[in-house]
Amino acid sequence: MRNIVLTGVGGQGTVLAAKVLAQAAEARGWQVRTAETIGMSQRGGSVVSHVRMGNAGETVSSPLVARGQADLVIAFEPGEAARCLRFLSSSGTLVTASRAIQPVTAALAQSGYSSASALASLRERCDSLIVVDEVPLLADIGNPKALNVVLLASACAKGVLGLTADELKSAVAACVKPRFRDMNLAAVDRVVSRIGA
Repeated sequence: MRNIVLTGVGGQGTVLAAKVLAQAAEARGWQVRTAETIGMSQRGGSVVSHVRMGNAGETVSSPLVARGQADLVIAFEPGEAARCLRFLSSSGTLVTASRAIQPVTAALAQSGYSSASALASLRERCDSLIVVDEVPLLADIGNPKALNVVLLASACAKGVLGLTADELKSAVAACVKPRFRDMNLAAVDRVVSRIGA
């Protein structure tokens, strides 16, 4: 069983990333279940997607990943990474974007947090951490909306996603709207070539 949790804030493409993973699993003939827990996502609230794949022929009876059972957590923002670290297994890997997105509550309170402090905390608490410096990658791609694909491609290039770049691209092509398809496919290629696969 392969358990993956994706977390971000509304509008970052977390749900689409989960659909891409589910598509790739189905293409391999694996049974897959997904679920989302969404809190005021249209207003920048937390979004958590669960993807469970029967990669050894198992039946997947429940869509939710239990606490401490995720093989991989992909976080679109360091604060959300900290919030969902409870899902990560002791042998699992956390992949997180480096740039902080200030929550609405911090904006209202005129306070915030820095990505540096959040990442420092994650480094202390997580044995296997991959921090993706997404800002130059997104600048190279030319569209910040490609963050979800950048993170998936980064996990693929680092060998922790469990998919090949071609499998990821096939799933992206099947799930992404036609007008954004070429940009996202190019994003996979750029990230994989830059990080190395």
